[in-house]
Amino acid sequence: MILVFGSLNMDLVMRVPTLPRPGETVLCPSYRTLPGGKGNNQAVAAARAGAATAMVGRVGDDGFGQRLRANLTDNGVDAAGVTAGTNPTGIATIAVDDRAENCITVASGANLELRADDVPDAMLRPGTTVVAQMEVPLAETLALLRRARAAGARALLNLAPAPALDADAAVHLATAVANSVDVLVVNELEGAALAGGAAGTGGDGLALCHRLAADLGTACVMTLGGQGAVAAEGGRLWRVRALPVDVVDTTGAGDTFTGVLAAALDAGLSLPDGLLRAAAAAGLACRGVGAQDSMPDAARINAAAADMPPVEAVG
Repeated sequence: MILVFGSLNMDLVMRVPTLPRPGETVLCPSYRTLPGGKGNNQAVAAARAGAATAMVGRVGDDGFGQRLRANLTDNGVDAAGVTAGTNPTGIATIAVDDRAENCITVASGANLELRADDVPDAMLRPGTTVVAQMEVPLAETLALLRRARAAGARALLNLAPAPALDADAAVHLATAVANSVDVLVVNELEGAALAGGAAGTGGDGLALCHRLAADLGTACVMTLGGQGAVAAEGGRLWRVRALPVDVVDTTGAGDTFTGVLAAALDAGLSLPDGLLRAAAAAGLACRGVGAQDSMPDAARINAAAADMPPVEAVG
């Protein structure tokens, strides 16, 4: 069972010729409204990968909120824990350029009302994987992950979007993560922020991933975009190559990776096997526009993973 604690946004997606620079206006002919928010995306990704999934979050008492709850249900996610707050539903404006790069601005809205106490103790037990991100109040996220870990559940944190941290804040957050998280998922920038600005060596982030896992006492998984991903746990290191695809839009690829990784671990797969499935799914998610439309189901993930090179043990 996967329990996702996190954000739900309505995404306003625009295809633009180039991303705007400061002070620049870029015109495009239209936009689409698509379900999003990192928590919402990860819940849908996990459910499509075959995991029993529930979502706890906040939306506004408005049309966007109604659409987001209905979309979760349509994707097989238990949405009973998604309740209406006093603020409007969160939104994100997403500009995607002709190179498939994106620029995202988020108005959090009701997401900021989410509280750890919204999750009853009965939902936290052995056999549950709790998945959280950084788009709802951090203190509430960490409080829930501590409760989950104490109850015997697996606590997985995707440190995204990357927080702005000075050296003291990085130390404080790293200590909190060490005390509350079993599996940490980051990209290279997020990992460097948590490590106080340190950078990986060799251009692939492997040293940074190994350092974080050792210092925090967690399993650490680091995504590297087109270079694939790496993982470290208990002194062991693995690398997986990216699935070769013609990239259309990278929006949601990281959330697909995290949701599918959580689903694999929840199903009892090893970290290397989960790494392979997550990389395959993230590659498939880059083939379409928007965060959720191109998220693959279990059959497509299985087929893509079977065609990929095996995970390489590198330490």
